Amino acid sequence: MASENRTNVGLIDVAKGALAMVPDLPGVIRHAPGLVLRRPKAKDTIGSVFNDLVAKHPERPFIRFEGNSITYGEANRKINRYADHFTRNGVGVGDVVGVLAKNHPQTLLVMLATVKLGAIAGMLNYNQRGHVLSHSLGILDAKVLVVDPEVKDALDSIDKSQLPSLTVDFTELDEQAQGLSERNPEVTADLPSSTKAFYIFTSGTTGLPKASIMSHYRWMTSMDGIGGMGVRLRHTDTMYSVLPLYHNNALTVSLSSVLASGACLAIGKSFSASRFWDEVELNRATAFCYIGELCRYLLAQPEKSSDATNGIKTIVGNGMRAEIWDDFAGRFKIERVVEFYGASELNLAFINVFNIDRTAGFCPLPFKIVQYDQESGEPKRDSQGKLTKVSKGEAGLLISEISAKVPFDGYTDDDASTKKIITDAFKSGDRWFNSGDLVRNLGMGHIAFVDRLGDTFRWKGENVATTEVEGALDDVEEIEGVVVYGVEVRGADGKAGMAAITLREGAEFDPKALADHLYGELPAYAIPLFVRVVPELEQTSTFKNRKVELREEGFSDVGDDDLYVLTGRGDGYVKFYDDYPDDVAGAKVPRG
Repeated sequence: MASENRTNVGLIDVAKGALAMVPDLPGVIRHAPGLVLRRPKAKDTIGSVFNDLVAKHPERPFIRFEGNSITYGEANRKINRYADHFTRNGVGVGDVVGVLAKNHPQTLLVMLATVKLGAIAGMLNYNQRGHVLSHSLGILDAKVLVVDPEVKDALDSIDKSQLPSLTVDFTELDEQAQGLSERNPEVTADLPSSTKAFYIFTSGTTGLPKASIMSHYRWMTSMDGIGGMGVRLRHTDTMYSVLPLYHNNALTVSLSSVLASGACLAIGKSFSASRFWDEVELNRATAFCYIGELCRYLLAQPEKSSDATNGIKTIVGNGMRAEIWDDFAGRFKIERVVEFYGASELNLAFINVFNIDRTAGFCPLPFKIVQYDQESGEPKRDSQGKLTKVSKGEAGLLISEISAKVPFDGYTDDDASTKKIITDAFKSGDRWFNSGDLVRNLGMGHIAFVDRLGDTFRWKGENVATTEVEGALDDVEEIEGVVVYGVEVRGADGKAGMAAITLREGAEFDPKALADHLYGELPAYAIPLFVRVVPELEQTSTFKNRKVELREEGFSDVGDDDLYVLTGRGDGYVKFYDDYPDDVAGAKVPRG
């Protein structure tokens, strides 16, 4: 049974959540000042936090991989040898060390060695090849490149002249760092939080990837807000993360939640829905980090008696859809779903601190939800040239204030950064970051994610949120995966809805039953006119569906895939016929 979307958050909801936080108050109180009072000039960095934990608890497990543990002390000695090696090869504050590696303990140790020096870890997507990888390496201009032997084939796809003079794999790095200093680099203690920590690349579902900048300041804010106040691990906990270490959910959310309490990070090599819970048990995990699609894949697995005894109490991530929230938490006996909203380039985050179901949480930093132009997706200005806030319960464009306290780190591309900044929004000279996301104002500082404005489309004078339509399709037992997008129909205004779906193994597609279901769940204008049955849905390595390619193919370039079209309530979906687009443009279908 699908869960209903939440429409508001009240004082009672927040009070109940605050009361449940009482056992965790010491940790919350410890991290609250950092979230509110820390300034970019403060000498707090990822390296200094890690050094403090090593000094206090060198014997605690820090990393667990395939069931084997590395303590804080052991990890630190190797990190410092790497740092000394990088220093001897000219790496200093502001230089870049490229990291092209799959999930492995050394991937994380190389990153930590880099940021201890005030250098920048360029976390490359190991799936990139050819001109895309060349583009990303060009952005980094790294002094050193560390490569996982398992992805050396990526280097074979590019011109070797692009590589830094020092390009080493994990084994070579260990050999070259043998016998070097195991002392903490002196520079770590003097680095301000404003120092750049790493570059995170966008998925590149269309065009070439951009590199967003993550500073130590933003990472520390995540540690205090998401880790210390939201996730609230104990030092005896283990956070399992199977998301790639070039992704912020692993590198920032998971790692900062672990270091906020001196807990353990279990690194999963790759995601497998069928093996996931076995790996949770092997690594003795009590929490894990998710992307919404990951949870949907787990929920689609056959039920087992062990589902309710998996050891996981808390999960943290983003993209948990309202329609599966209750089912997932209930089946796997999850006590707290710490949903958050954020992005690699965004200068704030919302976090479900008060454990309120089906929300993206709360944010104490300055933000607004404003009216937007339904055609362009840009913020709408009134007759005075200013923006207008939406009311409680309404959806609008999320924007966040840019200030000295809440800076915008941006991208390595200045033009791309400039395009995301709104000026003179409410008063002369103010600056706001345009998230490009449609969210619902739930009140009490809480929001619910609605859709990416680039994905939302307009049909029959109404805005259609793809997430809402995908949710209705997800609730059909025979459907395993779904992507919804808008396509142009010649002669018709706006964009018509189209869905690409995959079916569960052994399931048969019932076009009439699907139409009946959707008419019962969605307003008529939101029901997809086209349904394409595909063998699989290609995804990025961070579980995002490649919607752009499907949208470009539309309904005219579907190859051998079955394509169904909506005729109305009576007949529902039928096989595509050549005159259908003209019938849509002439308002002959869909009927009813």
